[in-house]
Amino acid sequence: MLEVSSLNVFYGKSQALRDVSLKVTENEIVALVGTNGAGKTTLLNTISGLLRPASGSVEFLGKRIDRLPAHRIMNLGICQIPEGRKLFSDMTVGDNLEMGAYSSAAWKRRTETLEQVYQLFPVLKERRNQSAKKLSGGERQMVAIGRGLMSSPRLCMFDEPSYGLAPKLFSEVLEVIKRLREHGITIFLVEQNVRRTLDVADRAYVLENGRIVLEGKGKDLLQNDLVKRAYLGL
Repeated sequence: MLEVSSLNVFYGKSQALRDVSLKVTENEIVALVGTNGAGKTTLLNTISGLLRPASGSVEFLGKRIDRLPAHRIMNLGICQIPEGRKLFSDMTVGDNLEMGAYSSAAWKRRTETLEQVYQLFPVLKERRNQSAKKLSGGERQMVAIGRGLMSSPRLCMFDEPSYGLAPKLFSEVLEVIKRLREHGITIFLVEQNVRRTLDVADRAYVLENGRIVLEGKGKDLLQNDLVKRAYLGL
């Protein structure tokens, strides 16, 4: 579904990604793990069209997308759930969700999709007329996920969904991610909570200083000596 090949990305003269290559197959949960500053968000923003690579390519469903504007990439079926949620705090929950139905096709389906989001997160239906700034951290994360789902994505990319959440709430988010995969949405999960993320991922990549240094099945990487030392404190 998604193929990143030899991607190099710079901020000015500083190189953030170095020859990054990875694949995401349809109906997988694929994780990208690493510490802060490793380049994880840079990779997501490049896939989404918010950044342009200096070289390399990104293909989605066999079509090259790395030179397309962000709104066209979204229309192809990719959504990004940003780190920190990035909600419109003074808008209601319902209005925040409808902002996700950006494309004309998604807007026509918004009533049906909105009901699907409310089935996934019943509390949001109860609070649909409440301003987003009055929500708890977990509820704000639900709104961010729901807003992404309003675009009817085929690939959903999560950027640090554990950010600002208690461990129990992050566990609930991971359960939601697994349910989305059951409903046919492919997941690319970017996280620094390595243990929990590798436990749910079909496959995973480890990013260090802008380079992919390891890849494999999620549970296999949990047994890798480098991962144990560098990320699990074992």
